[in-house]
Amino acid sequence: MKKIAVCYKWVLSDADIRVNEKTRELDMEKCKPQVNDYDRNGLECGVQIKKATGRELVGITCGASVAASAKDALSRGLDAVYYVEDPALAETDKVGSAKVLAAAVKAIDGVDVVICSEGSSDDYAQQTGPRLAALLDMPSVSYVVKVGAGGDAFTLERKLEEGSEVVEVNAPVVITVSPEVGDAPIPGVKDIIGAKKKPANALTLAGIGISPDAVKPRATRVSVLAPATSRRKQVLNPEGVSLDQAAAALVKQLSADGIL
Repeated sequence: MKKIAVCYKWVLSDADIRVNEKTRELDMEKCKPQVNDYDRNGLECGVQIKKATGRELVGITCGASVAASAKDALSRGLDAVYYVEDPALAETDKVGSAKVLAAAVKAIDGVDVVICSEGSSDDYAQQTGPRLAALLDMPSVSYVVKVGAGGDAFTLERKLEEGSEVVEVNAPVVITVSPEVGDAPIPGVKDIIGAKKKPANALTLAGIGISPDAVKPRATRVSVLAPATSRRKQVLNPEGVSLDQAAAALVKQLSADGIL
């Protein structure tokens, strides 16, 4: 059976990030892992294509600790999940991730449609989809906001800076979708319970032909700091001066600060 593979990333929720006021370093201690927000839209897009074409829908992810992601991903309409978990993937970059995902796609028989989201909520590098297409030697269509599917033919609407574009393409294809492609519903109790009965398949780097050296990052992240901010409260009419005088004082102060 032909398959749709949706690539997703297991990330830390940014809702619980705290900033150390003294060092500006990010405190991730209370952040819980979750399926990347953008990938949830990609998963729902896969569900809609499955309904239109009858293809099997699988999810693929990779990382240092991603096995726990399977239950969440499976509750969102997937038939199965394939994950590659290895310590070597802890610091890998988009090049390494694309290599692993491409090898995983090749290891799964029948995949002819690959869906990626336009970015991830942690890095938002917007590289995985195009890199994956190049490695798989498949056509790539990015910034997709609407998908029409029938058999092996797809009509894709792309959102561009100054308008939109509609393209037609046949599978095999890699589609990179934007959040506008469709809202991601919250899994219900039935979906969550049903996810426990679906297969979560563990793959290894060696098993898909990737060496740990192949996923070493080309650049090393030294630090991530929150932007420096400073607030200054300045009263422009402390003695009840007129609005014209207050406005003049504001313009003078902004000019002195180099803002104007």
